[in-house]
Amino acid sequence: MQTQPIRTNVNLVNVLFNVVNQRNRIVADLDQKDFSVFDDNMPQEIRFFSRQNDLPLRVGLLLDTSNSIRERIQFEQDAAIDFLYGVIRRDKDQAFLMDVDDSPEVVQDFTGDLDRLRDVIQHQRAGGGTALYDAVYEAARHLATHVPQPPGTPLEARGVLVVISDGDDNVSRHSRGEALEMAQRAGVVIYTISTSTNWILTDKETDSSNSANRKYFKDDGDRLLEQFANDSGGQSFFPYHADDLGISFANIEEELRSQYSLGYMPPGRSADGRFHSIRIEVASKGLKVQARKGYFADPPEAPVPAPDSPVK
Repeated sequence: MQTQPIRTNVNLVNVLFNVVNQRNRIVADLDQKDFSVFDDNMPQEIRFFSRQNDLPLRVGLLLDTSNSIRERIQFEQDAAIDFLYGVIRRDKDQAFLMDVDDSPEVVQDFTGDLDRLRDVIQHQRAGGGTALYDAVYEAARHLATHVPQPPGTPLEARGVLVVISDGDDNVSRHSRGEALEMAQRAGVVIYTISTSTNWILTDKETDSSNSANRKYFKDDGDRLLEQFANDSGGQSFFPYHADDLGISFANIEEELRSQYSLGYMPPGRSADGRFHSIRIEVASKGLKVQARKGYFADPPEAPVPAPDSPVK
């Protein structure tokens, strides 16, 4: 596949974000006057602002098919299929599927054909090691070449990674930091769904209790997934039964359809290639902004690193 550049304009910073209340419910009726934005802790003038409830989605679905999740492969397949049919609109959105094993590859490239994606998902089998960092790195790079971001204008599409995994990694060539950096350079938001089976119940609960479907202990894999989501402006979910996935998917869909978009131009900013922090504050008490932590000020001609693995 031909290498393409990530097109950015360091004079204009686009940010998509959500706002939630203390109950973690989406708040979608705020205006520009309710927000302040800071770049490297310096206040910025908001040049444009809008509510984004119909932005086309370009989704990378990462399905862990390594040996570590062999017992939950059916759970993952059901999760992936339910997500696609619940979120992807055939006439507007597109998704690709990448397997996550010892050599992650795109097994189905961008398409809006949900039935085709379903069939490919159902044919996946578990085995091998887990190169999760490599998968996030390559999937973010792949999204960067397919999500149009015209310089000087609001975003035309939303790049999203949905990672369904136990968070284990044992064979990646890329580090966790490199994977996150690629996602940040590409402006990709990551949502994670844990398939870990490490569960602990409180003393007051039994296996038959309804509240036993909630996770009280997060292992290293869970915390890794949570970090990817938090640092990119997404969310992490920890369902237990397949039936619980509906709640996770509903939350992701609500976030993707109830976003704000703002843009600002930091004065004197050069294409220094460095990471610059973003902080968005909301005036109303009790509300929280979910947004990416920052961006890399790359020159427009900065190329995407050559792919580590081809599209199957």
